[in-house]
Amino acid sequence: MKVLITGANGFVGHAVWRRLDTEPGIKAVGSVRTPDVARRNPHWSSVGELTGQTDWSATVAGVDVVVHTAARVHVLDDAAADPLAEFRRVNVEGTLRLASQAAAAGVGRFVFVSSVKVNGESTPGGRPFTADDSPAPLDAYGMSKDEAERALRELAARTGMELVIVRPPLVYGPGVKANFASMMRWLGRGVPLPLGAVDNRRSLVALDNLVDLLVTCLRHPAAAGQTFLVSDGEDVSTTQLLRRMGAALGRPARLLPVPPSWLEWGAARVGKGDVARRLCGSLQVDIAKTRDVLGWRPPLSLDEGLRKAAGGVA
Repeated sequence: MKVLITGANGFVGHAVWRRLDTEPGIKAVGSVRTPDVARRNPHWSSVGELTGQTDWSATVAGVDVVVHTAARVHVLDDAAADPLAEFRRVNVEGTLRLASQAAAAGVGRFVFVSSVKVNGESTPGGRPFTADDSPAPLDAYGMSKDEAERALRELAARTGMELVIVRPPLVYGPGVKANFASMMRWLGRGVPLPLGAVDNRRSLVALDNLVDLLVTCLRHPAAAGQTFLVSDGEDVSTTQLLRRMGAALGRPARLLPVPPSWLEWGAARVGKGDVARRLCGSLQVDIAKTRDVLGWRPPLSLDEGLRKAAGGVA
């Protein structure tokens, strides 16, 4: 089986590449944006920017399955004049261009890494998102992923190419960046954090667990035409997560019991309201469908995943 991984040098894409490169019976090839990155690996090719004009014909020739991880990713402080238009250009038009050329080349299955943001931003009241909930994206990134999913389903119905959609929540692991990496560094340095009284519930997924599900979706017959949510199978509060991060780092977490309402008020005053809402709010996913349909279980526990992530923190 020949498998193409798009974004083969990215956080998720490179992890998928490493796993498939050693998987029996699979010939893994990768795509990246620039020629200098492509030269790092003889099995990678450069395709340029992911847009509605990208030529994928040579890259998808002879491929059996595409795992599409490349995307314009969510950022908190987006400098684009029209963020939604930029997200659509890459995540919708670029994805549909790839999928259309893949279908024309006879690719049998397209595994699309989407986002839980298609479901929404939070789950108040203790009701987790399910894979079959009606989409309710609120930001430009989530909207673009939702539109890409809809376009891919239409293409799959028209061409017969099998489509599998996976929506991860926050993904962490060695090399993770953004707020997750910052918190691990602060904990490692013993910096006190005002997050000792947050009683929310968050789902997250270790990089290895996400990769394992994506590999399962390559050839599992029951995966075709399905949408799956993924997590480590254990939901924790931000306070609990930080304590367990500290344990993974071998450093006790120094957490101050500041009321969440104070945190959100203070963060809003300095333009960081979105960050505080994520730290204090709940976002849970129900992976019962993933377990039942695929017989899949997360191979790593939350604590095992945090220990692996801790090993990659500078």
